[in-house]
Amino acid sequence: MMGWRPPLVLVASWLGLLALLALTVTLAYLPFGSLNSTVAIVIAAIKAAIIAAFFMELWDRGPRLLIFAGAGLFWLGLLLWLGLMDFITRAPA
Repeated sequence: MMGWRPPLVLVASWLGLLALLALTVTLAYLPFGSLNSTVAIVIAAIKAAIIAAFFMELWDRGPRLLIFAGAGLFWLGLLLWLGLMDFITRAPA
């Protein structure tokens, strides 16, 4: 009896995420100075794009769903930016 097998796209994206995780951990120990944060954010953005495209199945959906996903990311970015501005502009106590 044949068992269920996951689609090859999901396995490949999972392996890609594991490779990016290994790259993140490896780069955390290398002395890049202030470039460490930038590289980590770029790798995190690539991981988020892989998850959104393949695990959330946004890759083959219609344009309306992509617009709503983009709007959600926009609002998340806006809320994070406003929270950061509140934190930065507070006077030290």
